[in-house]
Amino acid sequence: MSVLTRDEAQTRARLLDVHRYTIELDLTTGDDTFGSVTVIRFTARSDADTFVELKPAELRSATLDGQPLDPSGLQGNRLPLTGLAAGEHELRVDAAMRYSRTGEGMHRFTDPTDGETYLYTQLFMDDVQRVFAAFDQPDLKAVFDLTVQAPEGWSVLANSVTEHLGEGRWQAAPTPLISTYLVAVAAGPWHSVRTEHRGLPFGIHCRRSLAPHLDADAEELLDITRQCYDRYHEKFEEPYPFDSYDQAFVPEFNAGAMENPGLVTFRDEFVYRSAVTDTERQTRAMVIAHEMAHMWFGDLVTLRWWDDIWLNESFAEYMGYQTLTEATRFTDTWVDFGVARKSWGYDADQRPSTHPVAPEAVEDTASALLNFDGISYAKGASALRQLVAWLGEKDFLAGINTHFARHRFANATLADFIDSLAAATDRDVHAWADAWLRTTGVDTLTPAVTADTDGTRTLTVGHTGSRPHRISVGLYDHDHGDDQGSLTLRGRLDLDIPQTTPQPIGKRPALLLLNDGDLTYAKIRFDPESFETVRTSLSGLPDPLTRAVVWNTLRDCVRDGELPPAAYLETAHTHLPRENDLALVQGVLAFAAGQIADRYLTPEDRPAALATLRSLCRDLIRRTEDGDNPGLRLVAVRHFIDAAAHPDTISAWLADGTVPGGPELDPELRWRILARLAVLGAIDDTAIDAELRQDPSATGQEGAARCRAALPDPRAKRAAWDAMFATDDTTDLSNYLFTATAQGFWQPEQADLVREYIPRYYQDAVAVAARRGPAIAEAAGRWAFPAVAVHDDTLRLGEECLRDADPIPALRRKLVDQLDDLARALRVRQE
Repeated sequence: MSVLTRDEAQTRARLLDVHRYTIELDLTTGDDTFGSVTVIRFTARSDADTFVELKPAELRSATLDGQPLDPSGLQGNRLPLTGLAAGEHELRVDAAMRYSRTGEGMHRFTDPTDGETYLYTQLFMDDVQRVFAAFDQPDLKAVFDLTVQAPEGWSVLANSVTEHLGEGRWQAAPTPLISTYLVAVAAGPWHSVRTEHRGLPFGIHCRRSLAPHLDADAEELLDITRQCYDRYHEKFEEPYPFDSYDQAFVPEFNAGAMENPGLVTFRDEFVYRSAVTDTERQTRAMVIAHEMAHMWFGDLVTLRWWDDIWLNESFAEYMGYQTLTEATRFTDTWVDFGVARKSWGYDADQRPSTHPVAPEAVEDTASALLNFDGISYAKGASALRQLVAWLGEKDFLAGINTHFARHRFANATLADFIDSLAAATDRDVHAWADAWLRTTGVDTLTPAVTADTDGTRTLTVGHTGSRPHRISVGLYDHDHGDDQGSLTLRGRLDLDIPQTTPQPIGKRPALLLLNDGDLTYAKIRFDPESFETVRTSLSGLPDPLTRAVVWNTLRDCVRDGELPPAAYLETAHTHLPRENDLALVQGVLAFAAGQIADRYLTPEDRPAALATLRSLCRDLIRRTEDGDNPGLRLVAVRHFIDAAAHPDTISAWLADGTVPGGPELDPELRWRILARLAVLGAIDDTAIDAELRQDPSATGQEGAARCRAALPDPRAKRAAWDAMFATDDTTDLSNYLFTATAQGFWQPEQADLVREYIPRYYQDAVAVAARRGPAIAEAAGRWAFPAVAVHDDTLRLGEECLRDADPIPALRRKLVDQLDDLARALRVRQE
């Protein structure tokens, strides 16, 4: 299939004005395909040739201004429109389109719990062409008029209010001007909870089998939605621009959510079947806030071309965290951003695949798809947070509102955005944008404290990099009246980097912390005295965001080979049992287990690391015996299970159906225990089948696939591999079952058993990505990669694959990143 280039899009945008799409979808034609009839009304500004895109199972007919076009003229995904005269035109396309099982286009899912079928669209980038014919680029906005024929008993959701006309026929109200990739449909026997807020219809929707779980959280979900909606109307002068606000939790969704105007789709893991922590609820709330921000920045005002992805995602990321902090009970969201989300940006920005937040040239849609990463989201949001610290929130919001007024229901570029900000301030925003948005890499800030002759101290900050930074410097002293190692904040200094003169700081603090408050995006380092204080008193810092900055610094030092992995583990063992912030506990344990124990330490050192993690988790479990912090206890129980070296304790929990003192084992914990027992060889297929009979849900199917792939048995490994990489389209795993199988396959304890699959991976991943497309390529590169095989041979074979095998862009990008992480792990082991 041809990808659209930037030059082609610019040429077509100069030629065409697209006015209206009238789309009829027939979802009653069988399990494999659906009917799609599209009428596009458009104007050509001059005589020319162009093309329309579609990816049909069968192109039944096409007419241009009533004259038939030859269906055989379809080349790949392009139907030529030749000899267009200047003036008004009408194109009609009738096609059969194929359902997807990869979360792209029109995804079809049958719920194993009750046999009900659900459909939803994900039309991002090139995938609208899988559903209807389109001039598929973001700057050819149009009105969309949609009709859907669905089975009786189904309901149909769309971007605008839908009306049931009878006999399974549904009509959606015409949309305002929106881009093709933002059109959305969700059809099935949805369970819905509806209300109104400020006269606007609100709805939340999920599969019927999840109805009790959605109902249990409905008020929380709707409260968050109302609070964010109200706060955005306080910030933005432009009112919400669509006629309704529906949020559909859909199965097997690849992203966290998608900002379709009026119909946001979320992965339905956000409808919790099992116990979760308050931080996980906060994450769900942040996604709600993030997607609602897109209604203005992304949907009302849309990027002109995909080089400005960051305009959508960085803004929504920043605004989501900030608005959640201001408007809801989740007042410490920046802690979670700092310890979990921001590290995603730091990691991405230090790989060979790094790119500017706002790249100057994204040549085609395949390249654009690769930029939905930690740079466009986390680094971009960090840059905006730094911009607000430098510019002031009042001027920032004034610039945003100018931007909305200038470009409502239209498209805009980085230059437009910066011009809008510049109109609200005397500061040189253009220079700031060049320094922050057009450059790559992570700056490093290093403190140096010197003593003057009178005994006072001055601070000089070393700066590796080129960006200006406005930071706070925290000065912390020991609380000598506290024997728990508490630290007290003496004061914070505001500092602009690069410095012009050394900064007086008075007497030597116990801890000098750069970027206290985490307002900039940079790696920081400690001076020797401060590092000693961190080692002994980290948990005594009074503010969780301050502790997040410290933990991130320790993480960076491990990754850069400046701190032994075992020292990080020991610091976690010392200080995490006294930590109260769940986001910090989850983030530190995730890095300690997933990177340090599984990758950065040698196989010989791994058992000791797991023992340390178990001891740490036992401390947390003992600390929560009185039941006052169930979230902390749940995190500790999860990680204790994952670190189990022997089956005895967790097998007893499974048999009893509870952890002594709680929690009782819900489906998530039962499958987690079974997965670990499978790795340890303590269960077989019989136990997995028995659990699946108790939990035959989609999540249960994934849990069973993960467990079977984790069994230390050659036949189980062969079956899992064949399921992932088979070449028979009729037996292809869905995107979620592929991921679950891949997650179970590679285990550090089974290195000898799976060694033969390392060279096979590169060949088979290239083949399956080419056959099944970007979503499976992403899953194959992320989850099926032999990440725990930290060997020079794994790296060499991967480099040969990149050089000789020509993987599709989505897989190539994942392999580049994985191999860089693998090389880093090898370097850390050698330090």
